[in-house]
Amino acid sequence: MRRFLVLMILVLAAVTGPGSASRAQVARPVMVVAANPKAVDAGLEILRHGGSALDAAIAVQMVLAVVEPQASGLGGGGFLLYYDRAQGRITAYDGRETAPHGATPELFLDPDGKPLAFPEAVLGGASVGVPGLLRMLAMAHARHGRLEWAQLFAPAIALAESGFEVPPRLGRALAQERALQRSEEARAIYFSPGGEPRRIGERITNPPLAATLRTVMSEGAAAFYSGPIAEDIVRAVSGARRPGSLSLDDLANYRPVVREAVCGTYRQWRLCGMPPPSSGPLAVLQALGMLERFGLARDKPNSLRSVHLIAEASRLAFADRARFVGDPDFVRVPAQAMLDPAYLAQRSALIDEERSMRHAEPGTPVPDLNYRHDEGPSEIPATSHMVIVDAAGNVVTFTTTIEAVFGSRLFVRGMLLNNELTDFSFAPRQGERLLANRVEAGKRPRSSMAPMLAFDRSGELVLAIGSAGGSRIIGDVLQATIGVLDWNLSMQEAVALPRVSNQNAATEIENIAPLNALAEPLRVLGHAVELRAHEGGLAGIRWVDGAPQGGADPRRDGVARGN
Repeated sequence: MRRFLVLMILVLAAVTGPGSASRAQVARPVMVVAANPKAVDAGLEILRHGGSALDAAIAVQMVLAVVEPQASGLGGGGFLLYYDRAQGRITAYDGRETAPHGATPELFLDPDGKPLAFPEAVLGGASVGVPGLLRMLAMAHARHGRLEWAQLFAPAIALAESGFEVPPRLGRALAQERALQRSEEARAIYFSPGGEPRRIGERITNPPLAATLRTVMSEGAAAFYSGPIAEDIVRAVSGARRPGSLSLDDLANYRPVVREAVCGTYRQWRLCGMPPPSSGPLAVLQALGMLERFGLARDKPNSLRSVHLIAEASRLAFADRARFVGDPDFVRVPAQAMLDPAYLAQRSALIDEERSMRHAEPGTPVPDLNYRHDEGPSEIPATSHMVIVDAAGNVVTFTTTIEAVFGSRLFVRGMLLNNELTDFSFAPRQGERLLANRVEAGKRPRSSMAPMLAFDRSGELVLAIGSAGGSRIIGDVLQATIGVLDWNLSMQEAVALPRVSNQNAATEIENIAPLNALAEPLRVLGHAVELRAHEGGLAGIRWVDGAPQGGADPRRDGVARGN
């Protein structure tokens, strides 16, 4: 009897934590969806030890920094939504990188005042933003963590020290990588003595990263933003081929931001996501609002009608994104006006079921914004996404990134530094009009990351989703959300759907059956069509009869696992 009582006390302790209601809760199924099986296993282990979804997210992220270094890590940033089930509260954490205070609007212009080519802008120190990841995770952990900070690093440190087999996605990225070999430290880890990239299945270790993780584990996130680690980061950035202005003061003064989630409705659901400077959820909500009148629930996945309508709504949303979205601490972003039902009805009226508009102009959600239309640079499809639900029903949906594959290629203490500043518009103005996403000191660049949650009429969570994939994140999250809400697909079916994407240019069709058969019919409707491979990166959980059902994009190495 005594052992039973002790067990019950432990169970109640595991499902009750800071910020939760004081009443005992029934333990619920847990689940972790992330881009690598070892990261998923680390998250599940934390949950089994009574950790919260936030605790598990930190453990997952640290393992991803080891086994998926090309996509995310300590040298980057991200956006995280935390849903407290007991309180019914969403908290949006902005850990986006910021431009150093030495950055100017001309950062990516050549001596003649012309924008640099993207590959030239990426490499080196000038593209590195102040990393926000660790400070954001520390802030969120202080509010939602159950386990001690130091407990969350053991799986990643063990892998970095004892080694791991190169997973398929990292192996393919290394096979195509040349610039990273300029770093002697990176070359020693990821390439053979003869300069050949480590192959899929080869065992590698990363002792410098293990040492960095141990420091952050024992001294906290502050150890990253001052002291020897910060000094080495600044030294690498200032000594790079295109030096950056990142300083010790920039690192010491970085602060994450807690923002109010942006929310909208679609049919009987309420959807919420990360607000600007992320453009992703705002664009997804706009597209859904424009599509509602067409009743996509009566269509089938991969039908010509649904693909055409999704592409046209995406085109209109990207036109507004390009003109109006930037860092709300620097520019006015009319998010609520962009989601106003009357405005979305006006935009939806531009969609013709029988003919593509081919190119969309931005709308006028408010009359007095004078920004110039800015297509901006395309975000590169690196990045990673995870979704986690703990035993109390709390949920994390978290997109994390260093931007391009292997970021800036600057390698410091076992980690890669981001190239996030290339998400700014390279030119500060067009004609006399300033661009909303121009470079400014201390500013966060616009993003497409789209961690999102969906609730039914009764307020129950039905979907948590997000994706990697650069600017194609928006289309992927939109299409998978429609797959769940309109077509009642399983989570795995929804993330595996063949992809259609439109960024107000050509309609991109993933070149697999049955979707590629729609290329010619779409051209007949007036679309310029491009058949292409798709990087993918979706991760999601939907709830069916109260139980979580996970899905991980089959195009990557991820898995969905629970108890």
